[in-house]
Amino acid sequence: MLHWTIYISFFGVVVLTLLQRDNARAARIVALLTALAGFAVALIGTVQSGAGVNTFCDFGWVSTLGIHYYLAADGSSLTLVLLTGLAAVAGILFSWNIEHRAKEFFAFYLALIGGVYGVFLSFDLFLLFVFYELAIIPKYFLIAIWGSTRKEYGAMKLALYSFVGSAMVLIGIVAAYVVAGAKTTGLFELAKYPFPERFQCWAFPLVFVGFAILAGLWPFHTWAPTGHVAAPTAASMLLAGVVMKLGAYGALRVAMTLFPLGLKGWHGAIAVLAVVGIVYGAMVALTQKDLKFVIGYSSVSHMGFVLLGLMTLNDIGLSGAVLQMFSHGVIAGLLFAVVGRMVYDRTHTRELDALEEMRLGRALPFAAVTFVIASVASMGLPGFSGFVAELQVLIGAWHSFPTLTLCAGAGILVSVAYTLRVLQKAFLGEAHKSAENSRSRPESQLPPISVPERIGALILVSATLLIGLYPRLLLDLIVPSWNSPLFDGLRKAGAL
Repeated sequence: MLHWTIYISFFGVVVLTLLQRDNARAARIVALLTALAGFAVALIGTVQSGAGVNTFCDFGWVSTLGIHYYLAADGSSLTLVLLTGLAAVAGILFSWNIEHRAKEFFAFYLALIGGVYGVFLSFDLFLLFVFYELAIIPKYFLIAIWGSTRKEYGAMKLALYSFVGSAMVLIGIVAAYVVAGAKTTGLFELAKYPFPERFQCWAFPLVFVGFAILAGLWPFHTWAPTGHVAAPTAASMLLAGVVMKLGAYGALRVAMTLFPLGLKGWHGAIAVLAVVGIVYGAMVALTQKDLKFVIGYSSVSHMGFVLLGLMTLNDIGLSGAVLQMFSHGVIAGLLFAVVGRMVYDRTHTRELDALEEMRLGRALPFAAVTFVIASVASMGLPGFSGFVAELQVLIGAWHSFPTLTLCAGAGILVSVAYTLRVLQKAFLGEAHKSAENSRSRPESQLPPISVPERIGALILVSATLLIGLYPRLLLDLIVPSWNSPLFDGLRKAGAL
């Protein structure tokens, strides 16, 4: 049933293309109904799924090459499919003000969502790569057409980094396919094949880094803050919420399962890069003057926890990594929604000094409260999903890299510092009596928060609270997935 999330999304794209060009209201309604239908299917399909890998369809696609149209899901896939559904609905609600070429905007948006669903449900290597590339193209147009702040530069930089990573992945995939006898691209079959250790030692870093570029792995992270700042609100939410997760998911699903011997040789080095990303992203966020850049660099830092969790090679760390993907997707999406839609679209500035003069805590109380909740969730306050996810990653990392775990903990402390700084300057500060203050926009003139924005914020806040208070809802899905035959190679290599 879950595979209908893909078809519903692309069907929405077809319907949008048939609408009149100037009918923005109809485009918004079609996009919202499509996203709601996809999320409903994802929710029902997750509830109905049993333990292990659930297959939805499997038939020959390019039979001469052994390529199958094979869609399935395990616990990790189910978690990220749910995240995609949540992010899709919330992103449309926060884009309810789109008037310029609304039909095209939502068509690209739903095409991106359909591609993301496809990646998370593909268990054929070639099919996964096709959906992965389908998700890259709409990102470029969403940013280049509807973005701001050097939007062409941000869109091109993101596209170039993405295609370089894709080229690396493609080389590794083709090499694995040929070495395995050029008979199949099925993940289960390739995961069973005993690739030579020398081959794995270069294939693993090639494929892992190729995917991890999209996950913001340091030092290949520079596209992320630039892309986040240039993107419109909904695209920022998707970029941080689900697109960065494509990279982490691909690294787990492909590189780690196919090349376990290569993983054993490289996991220490990648763990170091992950921790550098955690600390570096937090430190740079602490110095930013643009509110959206703060959130952009904080995403780099939080994605470092995902990559660190993957490198722990134990159940608790891996489970924490997947849970962190979900948690960061929800919380980062909420933060970008507040900054981009609630604040920037009303004040036309993201400069912290300028926002401090506007007393947004009084002018936009709903935005202020929402940002406070999202910020403390991002810091890892108990009761929110970020606490459970980062705690599991740190516990798993302590078993594998005690010293690196201490450094990662230092990154959390820095995240508290930049979060409190942003809260004070953007929302809780008092205006200074100066000539500059007299020129600041009167708070009474700021438009109120709309109903769609309030609903979108409540959806995301509820999600992070629900998983924070009762994490078993997702952990009961995630933990059994490590018993899948896909991870037999890791277990045999002693890496899991």
